Amino acid sequence: MIKQNPKLTLLAFALLSFGISSVSGRIDQYFLDVILGIGINIILAVSLNLVNGYTGQFSLGHAGFMAVGAYTSAWMTTQILPKLLPNLASANAVVTSVAFMGTLLAGGVVAGVAGLIVGVPSLRLRGDYLAIVTLGFGEIIRVLLQNMEFVGGARGMTGIPSYTTFFWTYGLAALTVYVVTTMVHSTYGRGFLAVHDDEVAAEAMGINTTKYKVLAFVISSAFAGIAGGLYAHLKQYINPDGFNFMRSIEVVVMVILGGMGNTTGVILAAVLLTIMPELLRSFAEYRMILYSLMIIILMLVRPQGLFTLRRQYKEK
Repeated sequence: MIKQNPKLTLLAFALLSFGISSVSGRIDQYFLDVILGIGINIILAVSLNLVNGYTGQFSLGHAGFMAVGAYTSAWMTTQILPKLLPNLASANAVVTSVAFMGTLLAGGVVAGVAGLIVGVPSLRLRGDYLAIVTLGFGEIIRVLLQNMEFVGGARGMTGIPSYTTFFWTYGLAALTVYVVTTMVHSTYGRGFLAVHDDEVAAEAMGINTTKYKVLAFVISSAFAGIAGGLYAHLKQYINPDGFNFMRSIEVVVMVILGGMGNTTGVILAAVLLTIMPELLRSFAEYRMILYSLMIIILMLVRPQGLFTLRRQYKEK
């Protein structure tokens, strides 16, 4: 059904998310926070998989694009919307939803533009060099945010309204999966996979590899920005240190653990790696050690990815 009717599947997920969202008030807040965190991580992991998995590049700056989207969206809801819509706090759900959707789109667009600015010069590089450039970008964003007082500086932003719901989180997660899957099975997807398999051969065949790499990077960055907006309006407080190098590494581990170029595996890995730290909270002082050891063992036992049986893009 997914392959034959992707739009129908997307609509079904959206309706299901809306139905669950309408009764989410009965769910314990701790469990709801974890569930929404899973959805946000799915968006981050699936979008990064487009670059690292399907296009064969290696980006370490996903947290930077997430930060751009988070701060853009949060700044709009705390500074811009109250001026444009003074009665937004008492407005009906439709008006609030449209306003929130606008801020998420703005966060995605700004993050996408940032991805374009970084991608055009850096994606002419390959391998380790690209990883270093994207890592540097992520750190630049974090330091800039620490010194921008109009967004809270090192103190972070507070007073962000709680707009993130089950519907928004999983509806956008389904949209991310839909867009990435559709693109991979389109003409553009053939270009992505050609770049992944052999960039030199692709160039020899007349394929503009930089174009495809930049396109994948911009789309990936835009969805990371949307995930950042959802994160900001879930936690209601954001700080530059929440988007550091380790945050990027967490998303990269989800992609590697799920299997590079395996969307289903990446989704399962995002679920597993979001739940695992919560399950280890009873071992508070050793939690991160156990978490790290489990990842090391999994990588030694299943270096091709825990959920990979075969490369999805080679299926016919």
